[in-house]
Amino acid sequence: MAQGMKRLGMPVAALFAAAVIGLISTSWFLNRDALRQAVEAQIRAVTGLDLVVSGAIDVSVFPGSYVSFHNVGLKGGGTTDPALQVDVLTANLRLLPLLLRRFEIADVMMLRPHIRVVREAGGESNWTPFVERIARTMKPGAENQVSFSEIRIQDGVLKYEDATNNVKEQLGDIDLSLAWPSISRSFAATGQFDWRGERVDGSISASDFVAMLSGDRSGLKARLVSAPLKLAFDGFVANRTSLMMEGTVSVDSLSLRNALRWMGQAVPGSGGFGRFTLKARANVVGASIALTNVNVELDGNAAEGVMTVANNGRQTLQATLAAGNLDFTPYISTVRLLASGARDWNRQLFDLSSLSATDLDMRLSAARVTVGPTKLGRTAFGANLRGGALALSIGEAQMYGGIAKGSLGIARSDAVADVKAQLQFTDVDLQTCANELFGITKLSGRGNLGLSLMASGSSPFGLASSLDGTATLTGHDGAIAGFNVEQLLKRLERRPLAGGGNFRSGTTPYDNLNVSVRFNDGVATVEDIRVDGPTTRLSLTGTASVPSREYDLKGVASLTPAAAGGDKGFELPFVVQGPWDDPLVFPDPESLIRRSPGAAPLLDAVKDRKTRDAVRSVIERFTGGPRQPAPEAAESAKQN
Repeated sequence: MAQGMKRLGMPVAALFAAAVIGLISTSWFLNRDALRQAVEAQIRAVTGLDLVVSGAIDVSVFPGSYVSFHNVGLKGGGTTDPALQVDVLTANLRLLPLLLRRFEIADVMMLRPHIRVVREAGGESNWTPFVERIARTMKPGAENQVSFSEIRIQDGVLKYEDATNNVKEQLGDIDLSLAWPSISRSFAATGQFDWRGERVDGSISASDFVAMLSGDRSGLKARLVSAPLKLAFDGFVANRTSLMMEGTVSVDSLSLRNALRWMGQAVPGSGGFGRFTLKARANVVGASIALTNVNVELDGNAAEGVMTVANNGRQTLQATLAAGNLDFTPYISTVRLLASGARDWNRQLFDLSSLSATDLDMRLSAARVTVGPTKLGRTAFGANLRGGALALSIGEAQMYGGIAKGSLGIARSDAVADVKAQLQFTDVDLQTCANELFGITKLSGRGNLGLSLMASGSSPFGLASSLDGTATLTGHDGAIAGFNVEQLLKRLERRPLAGGGNFRSGTTPYDNLNVSVRFNDGVATVEDIRVDGPTTRLSLTGTASVPSREYDLKGVASLTPAAAGGDKGFELPFVVQGPWDDPLVFPDPESLIRRSPGAAPLLDAVKDRKTRDAVRSVIERFTGGPRQPAPEAAESAKQN
């Protein structure tokens, strides 16, 4: 056995020695100029680009068989600037053809290449001739067949320019391997690159490389993985007259806000836009992407439907989606109409930059919607954003126990927001509605509310100061909290000057409520306020300041004849003043004095200095005592 192995090993060793001797002799007697010219000719034949060598040329046959060109430029015949510049281009040679004095490239490695892609207005680029040339050379039976099947790129840079769309991008630190096996029609590229400060791991494979280069239909799989975003596509591609793709696309991001910022998109506000996933059937034609069978989830809100994304000079998103539960709280959590811990309107300026970033046309329906503390039932609404103007339309929303319809428009003029609202609330719970819309907690019942408002401002305070429009309210079977009109009137009817009582407790029930208010530059003027209850009636006139959120109203409260126990009811004027959330309600002192048999004559004598102190004593007894002067004022009075 050992003798047999020995006899077999002798010829193998001799053959190996002959090969080594042949390589060494080949390296001695090889015409290096012919080798260099042959390699240059193969590269030119395959790429159609002229090879311009500005640096040294290294030729090695043994132990490594390669040709290295330093400071190389590749450019088309009709161009001035090279499409590709390489610090070192190395062509590795096939061993067996080399022994037969034939020079064939096995693979190509480019060290620190600088790739320049310039897109022209017609959609072609400076690389279009190269793509067409390599498509012809790779077809079966073609002349100048591609001899090598792999290109490796190390530490490369790619610059992309599109003057038509004003786009400039750069990929850096490119490490990439491109392979198209000669025994297969496929093509694969895998590697990594840097884009906008993030490392991206990508891969792409085509089932028919020649068909894809020729613009014919080919299977395509692509994957991009980075920290902000993951993207995958599995389908088909063609590019006869324009790019067409069809297949399944999936997108995944831990933070959509970070992903959009990474891609250079403005994101409104500072809340929401967190975890995002999308899976759909995609149909791409040119710069338009149509998505069907969409399943999308954002911040825990899941929906399905169809979407269209286009970028014809301006980004446009159209969508029709249906959802079970939607929670918009994260997106409005940073929008504060009121200043923190205060009753004043927020004066922080609006950020309206996101209104001009993208055009939007969306139709959305949901079984349940949450907006902060507000809970909505079945809701259908639309959102349209075009040219910096946002229009929201509510087809129907189950809201506050009733139905809400209307529209809201926000237009941007520099840093100023122009707001218009047309809203109608039908058969709603007035306590919840008034509290959540206006911060008014004293009203209950059911009714209808109509709003037609407009305002302009760069902050919530600016909007409140410029508010114009009208508001109407009709209510029934409710109550006004804060005072009991019937109890108060009966007590004051019996004892008008009974002393400073508590006028801010109890409730006043009503059967019907009618309110009509007109707004002008932030001031609400009462046109009609009437409250009809089982035993009382109220009417109000006056104004309310929207910027300062204060009332300045006067009214008349009366007992019905049946409640007063006579043919004529008891009437008493009163005043409502102070902040919206805690107003002061007190009767008119002069009316009370006139109703007092003992105090009424004092009004006629009030001009008499001797009786003025007596009148003042009566008024102080009614109001609960005199106001204490400030220390400085009291001291000054003593000195005078």
